[in-house]
Amino acid sequence: MAYIYLAFVDTPGLFASMIHRYLKQKYIHVALSLDAELEETYSVGRRNPYVPLIAGFERENKRSILGAFPTAEYMICRMEVTEAQKEQIRERLRSDYQKRFHFHYAVIGLLPLVMGKAFYQKGHFTCSSYVAKVLEEAGIVIADKHFSLVTPKDFYHYPEKTCIFEGTLAELVMRSGVKKYGIIGGSL
Repeated sequence: MAYIYLAFVDTPGLFASMIHRYLKQKYIHVALSLDAELEETYSVGRRNPYVPLIAGFERENKRSILGAFPTAEYMICRMEVTEAQKEQIRERLRSDYQKRFHFHYAVIGLLPLVMGKAFYQKGHFTCSSYVAKVLEEAGIVIADKHFSLVTPKDFYHYPEKTCIFEGTLAELVMRSGVKKYGIIGGSL
């Protein structure tokens, strides 16, 4: 067996506060990672952590995110998958990253989502609809509904995951540095 990881994120901001009100939960962004330290993590979200209006598919850089959101909180959950599923997911993520400028945030799809109506415009996703689509193609169904209707709340309530970390991004970055470089204290 192998593992993939879901990173649930709580960052401040106007758009985030609107999503908080709709979902009524702490973590409002979900990203898909191939490792527990989030060194290879992908999501549909801000292309640059400092610029909220430009969004699409990106490989996340936790140190850049930490610079923009020093108080960001994360919850990392592990999901067991087969080696074949993990490889399929890895190939899809890396392939999509090569074409990342063809993927955009599904702003138009937010209204149908709120109304509970499935809506998909080619190449447009929310963070959760993208992850749901990738997992669905690998045979992992998060919720019994169209991928465009999946929200971070569905991932949050998905029973086949195990929480392995919950805390600030700063703690995660420090923990990763200690594991990778043997650093004790200091900044990375």
